[in-house]
Amino acid sequence: MNLEVTLAGKTFKNPVTTASGTFGSGAEYEEFVDLSALGAVTTKGVANVPWEGNPVPRVAETYGGMLNAVGLQNPGIDLFCKRDIPHLKEKGASIIVNVCGRTVADYVEVVERLSDEPVDLLEINVSCPNVKAGGIAFGQNPDALYEITKAVKAKARQPIVMKLSPNVTDITEMAKAAEAGGSDALSLINTITGMKIDIYRRKFVLANKTGGMSGPAIKPVAVRMVYQVHKACSLPIIGMGGIMTGEDAIEMMMAGATMVSVGTANFHNPRATMDVLDGIKAYMETCNIHDINEIIGCME
Repeated sequence: MNLEVTLAGKTFKNPVTTASGTFGSGAEYEEFVDLSALGAVTTKGVANVPWEGNPVPRVAETYGGMLNAVGLQNPGIDLFCKRDIPHLKEKGASIIVNVCGRTVADYVEVVERLSDEPVDLLEINVSCPNVKAGGIAFGQNPDALYEITKAVKAKARQPIVMKLSPNVTDITEMAKAAEAGGSDALSLINTITGMKIDIYRRKFVLANKTGGMSGPAIKPVAVRMVYQVHKACSLPIIGMGGIMTGEDAIEMMMAGATMVSVGTANFHNPRATMDVLDGIKAYMETCNIHDINEIIGCME
């Protein structure tokens, strides 16, 4: 049984990674997960300087998922390189670093700092608000997405994976903009903007009013968008959005994803990534599939 997949010129032992922001940098889950057994660990977003994140409350449950407005709280690139990368390497993990910023220069600074670090891929979170453009996310404007992709690609030593926002009219337009800008791969989907109101207190549940919705409720949207992007451009895809089981992962791969990220599932089942991997293996045995690559993008 072959579980190896190749994405952006890098080979991973299996297609399962973690969704940024749901797994820290792995240390929190070591009691439950063998980090070296995963295809890769995708880290929490890292910026050029520490970010405090948004005010609390910033997490809320919803039917079939959750809302978060954490605001990409992170310790900054200096501590990340000193503490997190060496720890992940010591544990034998392949590393995908999620990069965030408020301006193009912020992203470029982080990417340059990572040039000589032993990491495999850089996942560029373009759902951050672009402060130079009045707060609209880089990933909601194809021209802005093209420009930031081009700027990051010019400085990156590792392959770059542009992480697309679903909060757009046409996801394929964004995918094509990232492809034109030189992206090596794409990851999708990021969270869907949502809101929750406490009807008894007449207050927003999140201090930020809105937050990103994730979890199984968004999976059909994610599968649809992965399928559309797979058909619209030639870049490999890391698919995510509501993956809870091996069957969910297989569905995402059939739609066109080469790798899959497990996110919200980690919060209620710290072994979710391993369970998903075991589920993929069980499916392959049941269906007599010898190579996982046989099913990638098999839906016409």
